[in-house]
Amino acid sequence: MSADTNLWSVDTRELAGRLHQELLARGETVACAESITGGGLSDLLSGTPGASATYVGGVVSYATRVKRDLLGVTAAQVVSADCASQLAGGVRTLLRSDWAVSTTGVAGPERQDDKPVGTVYVGVAGPRGVQVHRLSLHGDRAEIRAEACRQAVQALLDELAPERVP
Repeated sequence: MSADTNLWSVDTRELAGRLHQELLARGETVACAESITGGGLSDLLSGTPGASATYVGGVVSYATRVKRDLLGVTAAQVVSADCASQLAGGVRTLLRSDWAVSTTGVAGPERQDDKPVGTVYVGVAGPRGVQVHRLSLHGDRAEIRAEACRQAVQALLDELAPERVP
């Protein structure tokens, strides 16, 4: 997935740019752990000029064993709020970032873990703990994955909003 292939809409690229600016202003960093998005979120987070000042890296943990072995996921189901929470917390610890965002879910074509296509969980880990958002997305496989990336960036921006600052 590359921004050069026009995968990301202008609005989505601008959203990622706002995230970068907010993190830069705060002197903070972000990492990501991906399953459903398969590297798309890393592409989006690293696509903003100057992103190396805020984006430390990511782990594409598509296989369950990678989730467990590398990020310490113990959740019974990989398409779950528990898994999203553990992915975000695990990659935040592993990559020593201030914030982390994770994606897990079902892009299709079939159900997984008894969850319908379009079920996505986004985890956001930060200084105040982990928040998980459940999404019900629509579209084909590529559309669901792209929207999961956009929603992940938005979820982190929401956590960074001024009224959320302790």
